[in-house]
Amino acid sequence: MTMENKARESRRRGDGRNWFERFVEAVTHVVSHAPFFYVIVVVLVLWAASFPFWPSSTKWELGLHTGSSVLSLLLLVLLQNAGRRSEEASHEKLNVIASALSDLMESRARDDEDLAESVRTLRDAVGLEERH
Repeated sequence: MTMENKARESRRRGDGRNWFERFVEAVTHVVSHAPFFYVIVVVLVLWAASFPFWPSSTKWELGLHTGSSVLSLLLLVLLQNAGRRSEEASHEKLNVIASALSDLMESRARDDEDLAESVRTLRDAVGLEERH
């Protein structure tokens, strides 16, 4: 089975993502668009306007700092997961392209030793990120 057929078969079987990965994708989609920014701005404006209702300025500041710290940590973890999965998908696509290119080069390399050496180098490089 060629690399292209393996990739096609993988897509047919389903995306293979668990509930967490689907959740990360949904969160990434939401936070990467303008409405999320507007919601954050509204929350900050409401927080600033709520100053008179807090018993002390320390508690008023603590309310924002605690909430923003928790939100930042959660978003950092979720966005890092999304970035890692995106990078893995890019590497997989590049490996398929490199494999196809090396097959094409090999079919043309019968009389050209330099091209044959390039094919060996390319094949050695495919999957390099998994070895490091």
